[in-house]
Amino acid sequence: MSLVHSTMLPLGTVAPNFNLQDTISGRYLTLDDLASERATVVMFICNHCPFVIHVNSEIISIANEYRNKGVAFIAVSSNDVENYPEDAPDKMSIVAKVLKFPFPYLYDKRQTMAKDYDAACTPDFYVFDGDRKLTYRGRLDDSRPGNGISLSGTDLRNAIDNTIIGKQIDPQLPSAGCNIKWL
Repeated sequence: MSLVHSTMLPLGTVAPNFNLQDTISGRYLTLDDLASERATVVMFICNHCPFVIHVNSEIISIANEYRNKGVAFIAVSSNDVENYPEDAPDKMSIVAKVLKFPFPYLYDKRQTMAKDYDAACTPDFYVFDGDRKLTYRGRLDDSRPGNGISLSGTDLRNAIDNTIIGKQIDPQLPSAGCNIKWL
């Protein structure tokens, strides 16, 4: 595992579209299918990364809390499954069902979405407003495996709340986690 930080896609970037298979339903879904008129959170995650495993409970809690406020959540795994078979779609589906993901878990086989979003690590969080413009990119909070800081989701919650009311989000600190496993 190598520690990598977010690349910090420029604010105001319009969310790139995609057409990826949801490993839970089996359906192919696009940004148009999933985006919200209030805010949309895109999360690059995977099954095996200890940084993602550490935050899974908090992202599920946040998604459950904010989907009732009209915020959409989209999880994506872009990892190379030849070399990391634990991130394969069949295993993604199992993880999503066991953890009861309240959002689709998309498989980015060709890594096109990761490249379009300039994703670098897992987890990596992006928040888009109702016009699908990027308002936030970065971390969930300052908790990391083994650092003794409890999960709070403070940074992501702040980003979503401020996106909903149209307020600038400060500070924006990069996420840190495992590098995306490129083909």
